[in-house]
Amino acid sequence: MISIDESAVVSPLVDLEDSQRTSRIIIGPESFVDSFVKIKAAGGEGDIIIGRRTFINSGCVLYIGNGIRIGNNVSIAANCVLAPTNHNFCDPDRPHQEQGFLPSKGGIMIDDDVWLGAGVVVLDGARIGRGAVVGAMSLVRGDVPPLGIFAGNPLRQIGTRRAQ
Repeated sequence: MISIDESAVVSPLVDLEDSQRTSRIIIGPESFVDSFVKIKAAGGEGDIIIGRRTFINSGCVLYIGNGIRIGNNVSIAANCVLAPTNHNFCDPDRPHQEQGFLPSKGGIMIDDDVWLGAGVVVLDGARIGRGAVVGAMSLVRGDVPPLGIFAGNPLRQIGTRRAQ
C-alpha cells in the first residue's frame, strides 16, 4: 500500500515499487521526494514511514527490508542508501543468492531534524538520534546519539550542534 499525503510533493520520476506483501509506504505532509529516488519493496516485510517536511534528494535508494521510519524535518542528500536488510551468505557450499536474509536487527530509525550528507549508507539496526548530522559518504551502523556531528567509515563523532 502506498499513501502519499496531498501536501507532499513526489516527482513523477520517482520509482515507487509497491509491496507484494503487506508493507506500507507512507509519505507525510509537506515532504518532498526528488527525481530518481527508488523506493523498493525488497528483503523483508517492514514499512517505510516518512514524516512531515522531510526532503529526500535525487538518486537515493530506500529498501523496505525490515522497515524504515524517518521523522519530521529530515534532510537526506543525494545518492544515500537506506538498507534495513542483511543477506545470508554463511553457507559456502550454496550460492549466497539462495540463502535468503538474516534476522532483522530492527530496521532503521531516523529521528526528527536529522541531516544525512550525500552518499551516506545506513544499515539495518541503525538509530539516528534527533538533530544529528552525518557527513557525506559515511557508513551508519548502530546508534548515533542526538545533536552530534558524525563522519567516516567507521563512523566517529567530529563535533556537536550548538548555537553560535
